[in-house]
Amino acid sequence: MKKEKEPGNETSFFDKVYDIVRKIPSGRVTSYGAIAEYLGTRGSARMVGWAMNSSHTKTSRIPAHRVVNRVGLLTGKHHFGGMKVMQQLLESEGIEIEEDKIVKFDTVFWDPKKELNKKRK
Repeated sequence: MKKEKEPGNETSFFDKVYDIVRKIPSGRVTSYGAIAEYLGTRGSARMVGWAMNSSHTKTSRIPAHRVVNRVGLLTGKHHFGGMKVMQQLLESEGIEIEEDKIVKFDTVFWDPKKELNKKRK
């Protein structure tokens, strides 16, 4: 028998995304797809992007600048109130950017599946 959820106890997809994004350490980045995969919704990277676009409406800080596309491009930069704001935020955390792309992306990539599962053990 399937147990019904109590009203008001549901966590939205966006809130689940925000919980993960808040865990990305300073100086590290992840991708929309990596977050979607961690949530068990592989293929919903675009939905993660929509969550990032709405993150500014939340009262608690969400470091949306740490979420980029799968190859390290700053595809969401136009949502930060200026074309260089996302880059400046990342650079202030020690991440090098050239032509809107993270340099040595693989060395700063934070995989929630690997990192968060480590903490569960």
